[in-house]
Amino acid sequence: MAARVPHCRHALAKAGFPRIAGCGNSRPQSTGGPVMVAVVFGARGNVGRHVVDGLLAAGEQVRAVSRTAVTGLTPGWEAVTADLDRPETLTAALDAADKLFLYGMLDPQNPYDIEKVAAAATAAGIRQVVLLSSVSVLSPDADHPVPRLNRTIEEAVQRSGMDWTFLRPGTFATNTRTWWAESIRTDSVVRLPYPLAQSAPVHEKDIAALAVTALTEPGHSHQAYTIYGAESLTLQRQVEYIGEALGRRIRIEHVSDEQARAEVGRTMHPAVAGAIVNQWAAADGIPSLTSVIAGKITGTPARTYAQWAVDHSDDFR
Repeated sequence: MAARVPHCRHALAKAGFPRIAGCGNSRPQSTGGPVMVAVVFGARGNVGRHVVDGLLAAGEQVRAVSRTAVTGLTPGWEAVTADLDRPETLTAALDAADKLFLYGMLDPQNPYDIEKVAAAATAAGIRQVVLLSSVSVLSPDADHPVPRLNRTIEEAVQRSGMDWTFLRPGTFATNTRTWWAESIRTDSVVRLPYPLAQSAPVHEKDIAALAVTALTEPGHSHQAYTIYGAESLTLQRQVEYIGEALGRRIRIEHVSDEQARAEVGRTMHPAVAGAIVNQWAAADGIPSLTSVIAGKITGTPARTYAQWAVDHSDDFR
């Protein structure tokens, strides 16, 4: 009989995943036959690295996959270098695996061929995939590359025959690091066209916790979870939280839409930068949608943006 990994609840708590109901997700350690593997693509990424940690804490055998060498994660995983843009590299990454964490569209100028990736996964015997998609798939803007490409990926996964779970986050809290870290570090300023625009940023650890739960517990097959943060905050308040975490005041400088697009466009694709500024304009003074899905599914309340700012304060120093 297979024996379960002991003290899984304690291990999950140490890894920042304090509860996965009943600890029934601890992977049986087989006394005969191959031990199946959970594959995490984008293991160096903001979400993927926490998925690796959570799966390890849950007793899974984990293969961390990235385009370049994977370092800095919790010990105990197997590292493989592979590239979704090069399906011929996927065989080693998927060998003896039965479940998969996959990310959706990251760069609209460089989308991977999801049909080839899905074919490689099914040929390797992958039975389950959790896809990090985007809330933008619900957008009526069919011509914008972000929703269009993510919808294409979701549809291909649905056709593949694998059990699937889609995670559709709204605004990532880590986006604010991408947009503002340089100007905060150098000038203690954030340049915004709409300081009172509201959003509900999602902590990447909450997204990872949902992915781990979906990969290790029953009941999430053919489910799509829309994920917002638990509180609606103005951009101005988000900047204030960063300042509080740093122990200094961050000044807000008002800029035009055009200047804001150029500012955001330094770190993101121009089409994405334009969509972000348009989103800020539409959200000016308007509370954002929030959700409690992270707490409902994982059993742990969603992390606040104030927590995120403390967790990432060194990124802004």
